[in-house]
Amino acid sequence: MDDLESEPRVPGEEQGENESSDDDESINRKRIKKQNLPLAPPLFKETPCETGFHKTTRNCLQHIREDLLHNRWQDAADYMASYSQTLEDTTANMPQLYAEIIWRIGTEILHHHPDSKLEDYNSFYERVKHSGVKNYLKVCLEHSFHLLVNGQFEDAKRQLSIAESWRYGKLSAGQSQRIRLIQAYSGFLDYFIWCDKKATASSTDEYDAAVNQEMHSYFRQSSVNLKEIMKLPGVWDPFVLSYIDMLEFYNDHEGAVKVLNDYAYDKSFPPNPNAHVYLYRYMKKQNHPLKKLLKVLKILHKLVPSHELMPEYCSLLVQSEKEGDLQKALGVVLDLLDYSSWRSNLDVWNHLMNIIKRLRMKKQWLKIFAEEMGYRKDWWLAIHFSTFQARKDSAENRELLEVKSFVVGAFCPRYTSMYCGVGKAGRKGVTSEVQKAKRNPKQLRNIRRLRRESGQQSQD
Repeated sequence: MDDLESEPRVPGEEQGENESSDDDESINRKRIKKQNLPLAPPLFKETPCETGFHKTTRNCLQHIREDLLHNRWQDAADYMASYSQTLEDTTANMPQLYAEIIWRIGTEILHHHPDSKLEDYNSFYERVKHSGVKNYLKVCLEHSFHLLVNGQFEDAKRQLSIAESWRYGKLSAGQSQRIRLIQAYSGFLDYFIWCDKKATASSTDEYDAAVNQEMHSYFRQSSVNLKEIMKLPGVWDPFVLSYIDMLEFYNDHEGAVKVLNDYAYDKSFPPNPNAHVYLYRYMKKQNHPLKKLLKVLKILHKLVPSHELMPEYCSLLVQSEKEGDLQKALGVVLDLLDYSSWRSNLDVWNHLMNIIKRLRMKKQWLKIFAEEMGYRKDWWLAIHFSTFQARKDSAENRELLEVKSFVVGAFCPRYTSMYCGVGKAGRKGVTSEVQKAKRNPKQLRNIRRLRRESGQQSQD
């Protein structure tokens, strides 16, 4: 590996050059400063009592590091085969560290080596498991992940079963959280096997009692493990969705809603917008009352005001006959328009236009609008109704220009002439040019090309 801290080479240092060029180079060399680039410190440093074996392994690890940085996977694998001898060193004072280095780097080499096979992974993981007992459960879990990615569900399940039964004195007692996680993934694998059995049963027209009984057996095994992990505070989205899918298949809708409610509203759990999304979609699917749907979306709005379900939340508020829901819908739409991803969305502006139409039936609608506008009053008009925005809306979406013209004309007429005038003028000018150019095809192509370029510049 090149020495990054060495002095950069100056062109013209070859032998045979005249003295004047040498003088110029010496001056330039003085001006160039050494680069002080940050380098990662070596894992192991030389010590006074270092043996020859330790020095060799330290240099071997340095070669592995360089090969990894340069993507020389075969060379790294060859060095790793030699470095694994550190596991047999009885004088090592950090055997767990050596074992973890071999596990981490060896896995990285296998992932990138072009000739690695599943058998290589299996033999490597089996060796690493028994080299450091502190990492046994983590290695088993990673091994099962790799098998799962390669579609080996049964083998992955077997690895997790082995990890569940692992015991090693005090170490096993101190890893209860990790054992629970392994049990959860074991239940997750049972769910995948249950899905395969379900697909097999649905592909045949005849009722097969044996297959259905086997499915129910996997459902019970999976449910036990998944329910246990969901009692712990955390984000368990894949486990929750798999459990809900099985409950829905067996028509236990009340149980599914209870699980989703606990997952969304338990205060010991971290805030998770996905939990409220899952609850809302399931309740909507089961035709729950509008009041319950609004309650779920209200919390989701507080967590993520720009969520993709917010236009739907706005529609439900407009449908509601409860006093004050129309004002809430106005607030939801204004919150959406504060985000750049929604500012040119025609559906959101249509929601705002329809809300304003309904609000104008009330005497104090301007006061209601001002309350929801709040802190936005100093910059909202300038962002959405500038001359640049008018030209952009006119060129890209004529319907959006008309909807926004109605909105701004409803509560701020002085902006209407500026925004609408610029938009119509830009549209009119372009239209007249196109009509004139119809007589000349070459000129028409040039106008279209200029319009495309101007559109790209405006996006930049």
